Amino acid sequence: MEQIYQAMLAPSEALVNDIARIEGDIILLGVGGKMGPAMARLAKAAVNKAGINKRIIGISRFSETGLEAELNGLGIETVAANLLNDAELQNLPTAKNVIYLAGQKFGTTGKESYTWAMNTYLPGRVAEKYRDARIVAFSTGNVYPLSPVKNGGMTEENPAAPLGEYAQSCLGRERMFQYFSSLYGTPLCIYRLNYANDVSYGVLLEIAKAVNEQREIDLRMGHVNVIWQGDANEIAIRALLHCSTPAKLLNVSGPETVPVRWLAAEFGKRLNKQPILVNEEQPDALLSNSAECFRLFGYPHVTLRQMIDLIAEWVVAGGKTLNKPTHFQEREGNF
Repeated sequence: MEQIYQAMLAPSEALVNDIARIEGDIILLGVGGKMGPAMARLAKAAVNKAGINKRIIGISRFSETGLEAELNGLGIETVAANLLNDAELQNLPTAKNVIYLAGQKFGTTGKESYTWAMNTYLPGRVAEKYRDARIVAFSTGNVYPLSPVKNGGMTEENPAAPLGEYAQSCLGRERMFQYFSSLYGTPLCIYRLNYANDVSYGVLLEIAKAVNEQREIDLRMGHVNVIWQGDANEIAIRALLHCSTPAKLLNVSGPETVPVRWLAAEFGKRLNKQPILVNEEQPDALLSNSAECFRLFGYPHVTLRQMIDLIAEWVVAGGKTLNKPTHFQEREGNF
């Protein structure tokens, strides 16, 4: 299982070719989050495979013990900094390419002001600091409203209509980056993701664990989009070649509109457990149409069934997981 997992994290030839075309070094702001460490490792592996000289620099508070040393051991440079501390932000190194991963979601309720500071104020400061770089700014499909399942998800042409303060602050993040992109001519890609999955976190893991632990699965948010974290990370790096002014909007998700009921049944087969399903599917859900992403980068390399198989095996084996739930069932925008 570990060999299969590692193979699914390796850089593709397309990434190796593209990273050789990306001029300059790459900074990952907020590298210590769910996706950042794997993205840094993937970028460094692609640089090594391409045989080029390109610095990968990860910036974070590095609250997770051992992460900074691990990245350093792979040849990834790191800087420990609190991005909300403006003196520390201004002292950060510069580069021609920035992937912005910082953000706040969980615990928004009761800490709304901090969420807005992280998701809206900070992006403006970062956009000014890195005005001369290309920027891929992570956002979320939560900026869209719920849409009818039969429509196949919202496209980049659909207007944003975020539900709740978390999603509103994420649209604020986009608007700050767009404003400074327009002001300074900064090439920008707004990367609207939902939902990345790994063996350690994600919608698929949450459903698998609920089936395995015989907990109820709420079907009201009855359909989801999912994509393998490695594919999402690869797209983020390659998107540096597609930054533009005005900003490029890019939905990033899997190609399927996946029924939660079907996912629960598939995990039930693999785990030999009967899923406990409650409530009924509603006619709308938080869904994105990523046809433009597939046009630019091709379809994801890791299929839905591969993800299901691997995550089921991971749950059975008691593999390490993160306590970072997606709250994909949330229909009122409260996080």
